[in-house]
Amino acid sequence: MKTSKRLTVAFWIVTVLFCLEMSFTAYYELLVLPQAAHAFTRLGFPTDSFRVELSWAKIVGVLALLIPAAPPRLKEWAYAGFAINLISALIAHISIHDRTAAFIPSSITAVLWTFSYISWRRLETERGSTR
Repeated sequence: MKTSKRLTVAFWIVTVLFCLEMSFTAYYELLVLPQAAHAFTRLGFPTDSFRVELSWAKIVGVLALLIPAAPPRLKEWAYAGFAINLISALIAHISIHDRTAAFIPSSITAVLWTFSYISWRRLETERGSTR
């Protein structure tokens, strides 16, 4: 298998796993209301407007990453938004001195984000895109 084909397969596997994780968290935040509201309150965030805004932003970002025809600039913004979200989640957990197990989901998702972003940038470079 050619390197670019391997890279493409690796990119889609990692990106789909990352997008599944972000979709599950958006679903939880939007539809599992009492528990999600409690989790946001525990981390020091407003329970309603911010939670809904964050969830919809995740859904839009997931769509931007999964639609191949989405413009590269839109994908770049989606990756940036997810990076801010993941860093903020880690900081929020640190700020309340959360238990170690609370860092596992955010950390795994951050690793998936990193591999997805790096492989996407390599694929863009191979395509000769300098956007």
